[in-house]
Amino acid sequence: MPALDLAVLAAVLLAGGVLLWPRIARAEGWRATVTPLASIIGSGFLVLGPLLDHAYGAWAPAVMAALCALAWGFGAAIRRNIARIEEGQRPAADSHIETLASWALAFAYVISVAYYLNLFGSFAVTLTPFDSPLAARLTTTAAFALILVTGWTRGFAALEGMERYAVTLKLAIIAGLLLGLVVYFTAKAGAGELIVKPVQLGPWPALTLAMGLIVTVQGFETSRYLGQSYTAPRRIASMKRAQLIATAIYMAYILLAAYIFPPGEIETSETAIIDMMRVVAPILPPLLVVAALAAQFSAAVADTGGSGGLVQELTRGRVSQTTAYALLTAAGLALTWGYHVFEIIAFASRAFALYYALQSLLAARASTGPRAALFYTLAATGLAIALLGQSAETG
Repeated sequence: MPALDLAVLAAVLLAGGVLLWPRIARAEGWRATVTPLASIIGSGFLVLGPLLDHAYGAWAPAVMAALCALAWGFGAAIRRNIARIEEGQRPAADSHIETLASWALAFAYVISVAYYLNLFGSFAVTLTPFDSPLAARLTTTAAFALILVTGWTRGFAALEGMERYAVTLKLAIIAGLLLGLVVYFTAKAGAGELIVKPVQLGPWPALTLAMGLIVTVQGFETSRYLGQSYTAPRRIASMKRAQLIATAIYMAYILLAAYIFPPGEIETSETAIIDMMRVVAPILPPLLVVAALAAQFSAAVADTGGSGGLVQELTRGRVSQTTAYALLTAAGLALTWGYHVFEIIAFASRAFALYYALQSLLAARASTGPRAALFYTLAATGLAIALLGQSAETG
């Protein structure tokens, strides 16, 4: 085994061991951070590198920074709302806005499950002889069926236990990936072979494509709904921590990956990262497939459960969780067989952007001065993304 492969494997094992160390794994602060972090770093990490590199070239890190900054702004709005709920009674209008936001989130979950499971299907077949769009969609369909049957018969308690281990596995493999990229980047820089690529899109398509990628950095909002497990200050702190960790990982990843691949080697398929990382270290593709499968399935389970619970609550029990799971599966299969994964990403981005716009509006109504102006601006931005976000296919 080449020395770099050994170093990558050692980094994976070391990072995994640290994250599973009882003092860390059982710490309440870390456990509260794991849920939003699991949602933020997942599917987006797999598709963002090749997509940003192909579309934005040398400007990919700047676009990544803008996405992270926008996500931090939306996170600040949700953190303001978490704190406000603790303060007591809110105006009736705010309760109506909160209900609309909850419906938007339930709808966004439906699309995000399709997004996660379509990536699950693509990565499941990518290193097999059956690597084709049909095989990927059939695998996605089987995953939907498994989740539906599990939700109907047993509930998700058993599967939800995967989350902590899936996050640990994912972060450990990301540590190995970043080490491999650092070594490869350093070698390229030392040989004077770094590549500065131009932007491939005009100003408006570049902007609307970036709008269609907000889902790749979402997930922090899950802290908003952990009130039964953690106090408001704990949830606020955990969201900040999760967003800072995710931002550091995303920025390091894009900075290292944006200048080492020639333009002709970059594809915009959902599994393009596999071919890219094969050049860096042969051990990375199978590791990334393992990370992808664990991350996508656990995220799909979490969002299926979240959507079913929200729909049951919003309809005051008139629509049961099991019925909601069936509706979600039907919608997910329609998306799977009717659209490309990048189109599903854009749909999910629009749905989450609408939710963030409503949460920002709530935060603005509870603030004054410059903070209120900031949150109103974020609300307008979220609405613009919901209306204008485009997929990589059409952007």
